[in-house]
Amino acid sequence: MESDVLNGIDVFLHHPEVYRNKRLALVTNNAAVTSTGKLNRLALLEAGFNVVCLFSPEHGINRTGADGVAQDNDSDKLTKLPVTSLYGSRLKPSHQDLEGIDLMLIDIPDIGCRFYTYLWTMTYVMEACADNKLPLIVLDRPNPIGALLEKVEGPMLDEKYCSSFVGRWAIPLTHSCTLGELALYFAATRMPALDLTVVPAENYSREHTALHNFPFIPTSPAMKDVQTALLYPGMGLLEGINVNEGRGTEQPLRICGAPFISGKQLQDAIAALNISGIEIESITYVPVDGLYKSEQCEGIRLTVIDPLVLQPVALGISLLRTLIRLYPRDIQMRLYKTAANPGGAGHLDKLLGLYGSVNLIKNNAEISTNVKNTWTEAIAPYLLYS
Repeated sequence: MESDVLNGIDVFLHHPEVYRNKRLALVTNNAAVTSTGKLNRLALLEAGFNVVCLFSPEHGINRTGADGVAQDNDSDKLTKLPVTSLYGSRLKPSHQDLEGIDLMLIDIPDIGCRFYTYLWTMTYVMEACADNKLPLIVLDRPNPIGALLEKVEGPMLDEKYCSSFVGRWAIPLTHSCTLGELALYFAATRMPALDLTVVPAENYSREHTALHNFPFIPTSPAMKDVQTALLYPGMGLLEGINVNEGRGTEQPLRICGAPFISGKQLQDAIAALNISGIEIESITYVPVDGLYKSEQCEGIRLTVIDPLVLQPVALGISLLRTLIRLYPRDIQMRLYKTAANPGGAGHLDKLLGLYGSVNLIKNNAEISTNVKNTWTEAIAPYLLYS
């Protein structure tokens, strides 16, 4: 896909002389490329920047690590630079990690959903830079699912009970922002001493998406395409119950099922809700890994046909309610064990950001996703794009 959109890295590459004598660290992975498709770290080195070390988020520098699995420190095969994992023994760079660095760069993709962890890696790096008085530059990138504020969906995260590495702070579940905008917001409201600069993307508007306006680079093993990213804020909630969310198949987070589900029954029940923006079909599949590995599952496949009207979080909540209603004796809470949550308990609360979410859904209590006005007012001073 040809695109006029320039990422922050493209803009930054035009100013090597300003940083000629700086020793740079870079938080990144292999999904972070220039507008011409070149890996950012290679482009920086070729332009004469003195990049001395790399930091990687969940899934590692190659973005191939399995969901939730700790990643070890490594050496980058392409540049021979050392790679410090921020999804292993620690989530936040230590003082020792930052010794000898003059400037930290963050250039990493996001997919616009609160429980996608790259965002929270950014916040830990921000804190480490503030603690160590290290300047930080965020090289911004478009939000692949769009950044129209009318598409914001809650709930806002309950920090007292639900703060975790899949949601540290109170923002909506789909936030309709770029990482650069969120960095400005967090710096102003939580770490005002941080020396932060954001390099904005160019030729980018809030209505742009990776469906039509710029290419989508798979950001992790399950995040294969923009269809998946559009559905993820809702389908990702299935990690909290004992329904396979498509991991272990070629369509992760676009299909779901279990051995106890009737695909046709579930299709009919969801279709009866008249949810806008999607097509639904029943399927049968066998995961090769993950939940129900090698077992035949029935369920549904979702396809986004109109992202402008789709409300993925409301869809996910409706899907949870329907599954619990149809299969009350079978549906159970899942312990979703990850490096950041080894016990795996309370995962649905952490994803949805609501304490006691299971009982709220079981009892058909209202879960409002309408936080647009609250969030728009809070984020407005930090928006970079129109």
